[in-house]
Amino acid sequence: MSNRIVLRAGEALVAGGPPGTAAEPEVVIGELDGPVGTAIATLTGDQVQGHTRVFALLNTDIMVRPVTLCVSKVTVDNSRYTNILMGTVQFAIANGVLDAVRAGYIPKEKANDLGVICSVWLAPTIVDVKDLDHKVLFDIHRKSMCEAIRKAMASEPTIDWLLENQDKITHKYYQMGLDGKV
Repeated sequence: MSNRIVLRAGEALVAGGPPGTAAEPEVVIGELDGPVGTAIATLTGDQVQGHTRVFALLNTDIMVRPVTLCVSKVTVDNSRYTNILMGTVQFAIANGVLDAVRAGYIPKEKANDLGVICSVWLAPTIVDVKDLDHKVLFDIHRKSMCEAIRKAMASEPTIDWLLENQDKITHKYYQMGLDGKV
């Protein structure tokens, strides 16, 4: 059996902080010499206005391993939003990746062979939050990134769990639509 990680996918929602601070990264993880590596190279070289792709950095010149590309789910068109996304959130994602390696979710010996693409959610309303607590925002995005990686590498939720629970789960925004709140 091969130890290759061709492509794993996962997501995690972490909320509980002040309005606008929830995080819901979606990740794909895989070998750099496979489809994930091709996607990272393509996305990096094919920048799109409002959806800039950046590597997860601990600081302006310290990229994490596995190489992690952050892609915003929201069109970025505000300098405050950009600074929060490319500052606090990018730093949190980088730390979440390293936390996942430290926890063993990503094998340390594969850190130079794997890549991660993270589709990043940061509420557009974050720009309107007065006295934004960057520590809370950081902690939530860090935790969610590590959890998304854990779920991806563990292939969670399993298909058995999904089939068993399908009829017990209602999407939050679907329910809000049914209730006339959307």
